[in-house]
Amino acid sequence: MALKATIFKAEIQIADMDRNHYQSYPLTLARHPSETDERMLLRVVAFALNADEQLSFCKGISSDDEPDLWQKSLSDEIELWIELGQPDEKRLRRACGRARKVIVYPYAERSASVWWQQNGADFQRFDNLSVIKLSALGDVALSELAQKNMTLTITIQEGQIWLSDGVRDVTLEQTEWK
Repeated sequence: MALKATIFKAEIQIADMDRNHYQSYPLTLARHPSETDERMLLRVVAFALNADEQLSFCKGISSDDEPDLWQKSLSDEIELWIELGQPDEKRLRRACGRARKVIVYPYAERSASVWWQQNGADFQRFDNLSVIKLSALGDVALSELAQKNMTLTITIQEGQIWLSDGVRDVTLEQTEWK
């Protein structure tokens, strides 16, 4: 019998001072059985960094044809394609051909650095691709914020992302690789 996705509900309050975007979003997240709490919360962070009424979660990890998040225009064109992790060159080439803008958020410090060293030069040819590394600062793990029902405050300013559930705080740093 196949394992089913676990459903999480999140109310996120975003204060993005870099984009002057301040809003609350009720989110429903389906965590794939092979997905970790950390990766699921990184999807929430990616949502917060690009928050828009048209931005939505996709099948992501369980689909080859869809990213983790995307934003489509009213005419169903893909305006923004967001990937988490270390996608291969073929997947990124296809994404860059389909979407106006593609953002990759690699994580997992050691493997992300190796992935970038091996592929970074090849990715330079994609004009509509951005690669932004997310790194945790401090000793509170991002996965500790994961709850079936969660309320998170996310503040974004000058490359720093602060997440809080009212009890625990996690700080992430963005580093633009491309």
